[in-house]
Amino acid sequence: MPLTPLDIHNKEFNRGFRGYDEDEVNGFLDQVIKDYEGVIREKKDLQEKLAKMEEKLSYFTNIEETLNKSIVVAQETGEEVKRNANKEARLIVKEAEKNADRIINEALSKSRKIMLDIEELKKQSSVYRTRFRMLIEAQLEMLKNEDWEHLMPPKDEKEQDQLTESDAEKANIT
Repeated sequence: MPLTPLDIHNKEFNRGFRGYDEDEVNGFLDQVIKDYEGVIREKKDLQEKLAKMEEKLSYFTNIEETLNKSIVVAQETGEEVKRNANKEARLIVKEAEKNADRIINEALSKSRKIMLDIEELKKQSSVYRTRFRMLIEAQLEMLKNEDWEHLMPPKDEKEQDQLTESDAEKANIT
């Protein structure tokens, strides 16, 4: 156990014949006590400073570790966000391509159907036109029939001549 200033102060030496000068030894011991107390006080102050510095160092070391962990987590999160964004972008592109293909296929299907409808309408129009022509021709033939002339006798000769001329004109048209 180290000496304390009190130990030095209370130390008593045995006296011998012609020993040291007591005042000189006591003066020297007083000086040693003062210096030793100063060294102990300085040591205690330095130990307190050291403890505070170690506490601060520990605090800053913890902050550094936390920051390093945060940086690593942020980097990992950033990479994960980037990977997810790339995945989502690829999915969006695939979905857009599928939609585009679907829209194109639907448009082609509709255009084919419209073309078929147009062809069918052309056929129906041709059939209708042929039937209508046949109907008109049949009606004209009925008008040309002489049975109509017997139903209405002419009132005078002028009218008879006009009817004959109009029949001739009709015959030339057809």
